Amino acid sequence: MMSQIPIDLSKVSKESIDRELLRVGIIAELDAVNLYEQLASIANDANIKKMFLDIAKEEKTHVGEFQTLLLNRDKEQVKELEAGRKEVKEEVGE
Repeated sequence: MMSQIPIDLSKVSKESIDRELLRVGIIAELDAVNLYEQLASIANDANIKKMFLDIAKEEKTHVGEFQTLLLNRDKEQVKELEAGRKEVKEEVGE
């Protein structure tokens, strides 16, 4: 099942709308990645499986595009991503 937009965009301030739209775009692309990878996992035809996986890869690129735009516009997000990286390093060594 596809995700619902987690917020009412009509209630988002003009100053925040672009960041929230990018987040919604990321959610949609991640949903697409999950869908295509699940479909690939059950496809019997090797060419269909290959096509689903190729499209999933393209969606991952879209996630990166939206994330880049978001990080250019939300410095707090940049700091929190770095904090998350540090926590993973400390907790599990990766």
